[in-house]
Amino acid sequence: MSYYIDLFSPETYLAFSSSNRGISGFRENRRRIAANIKPGDKFICYMTKLSRWVGVFEISSDYFIDDHPIFMQSNDPFVIRFRVSTKVWLEPEAGIPINSEICWRHLSFTRDLRRDSRFWTGMVRSSLTKLSEEDGQYLEALLTTQSRELQSYPLTDAEKKKLWPSVINSGTGQIAVSIPDGENRPSNRRGTETEHTQIQAALAKIGESMGFRIWLPNTDHQRVLEIWRPADDNVLLEHLPLNYDSVTLRTIENIDVLWIRRNAITRAFEVEHSTSVYSGLLRMADLMSLQPNLKIKAHIVAPITRRRKVLQEMSRPVFALMESGPMAESCSYLSYDAIKELGGERNLSHMNDSVLEDYAEYAQEADF
Repeated sequence: MSYYIDLFSPETYLAFSSSNRGISGFRENRRRIAANIKPGDKFICYMTKLSRWVGVFEISSDYFIDDHPIFMQSNDPFVIRFRVSTKVWLEPEAGIPINSEICWRHLSFTRDLRRDSRFWTGMVRSSLTKLSEEDGQYLEALLTTQSRELQSYPLTDAEKKKLWPSVINSGTGQIAVSIPDGENRPSNRRGTETEHTQIQAALAKIGESMGFRIWLPNTDHQRVLEIWRPADDNVLLEHLPLNYDSVTLRTIENIDVLWIRRNAITRAFEVEHSTSVYSGLLRMADLMSLQPNLKIKAHIVAPITRRRKVLQEMSRPVFALMESGPMAESCSYLSYDAIKELGGERNLSHMNDSVLEDYAEYAQEADF
């Protein structure tokens, strides 16, 4: 038996609570992991935004595909589904905060961290992350005991606001959005530009290892090439081999890193170290608005200290109502640590770019 994390946003938590509680669903990008999950395995349920453990499911089927609305009233994106038996399902006030003493000091991915650390969030960045047997058994026992004894963990006013519905209706169905709070901008201290360049170089090296050609803005070439030396002269492009109008090309040329294969963009990366997060998202939004049929994977890469701001900005209403679809579904957050971890893999040349989905966080599922 194995344990996996099942993430619920406040919106999907309420939708599941109102259902017959017999099906749990996941996005299409979780299909590869879902194929390894079997009846008898268990989901440990976690509510994002509140950072609380709220349930235990026992899986009673292999995964199947179904788009009948359960978690959204229309165009439900959680189509990778399992039949489950709900063993524990707690009200928000009874959910166990991850930073509570009975949790924090007992889980392998938090017990060695300070309470104000955010490095543990990588463990809950996407559904179907596999828990260690020790962590899974502990959380199952903890939640089962809580369901019987119901110790209260009162919600703060800020947490109560997070439970309010954050869904708008569009021509394509319901979309989850967020209204970001004020941004605490990082200082433009010395070394900022260097770290930005180091991440650009790391992304270029990873892409090269996976067989992509690389685009960098021409103004960044010299700085990046001091860190990354491509093995072949043809890897770093001098001109974009793309057949778009001049406005689209000028937009694309300014994106920090592109991975290109067969004259098509596969992945686009904006590195946001000290500039406004909003500027990188606007550049991605411009590209998607100019070419709404262009299906690429976009990523905002930023330090862990900016994670919350990136994820909030992605869900702004202005990005949710784009013709090409909600930004939060096509653009994800990648931390500097995730890029460094991936860059350290010895078998990069045998991997494909789908491995990035194991590191990416999407705003509609993220804990912030």
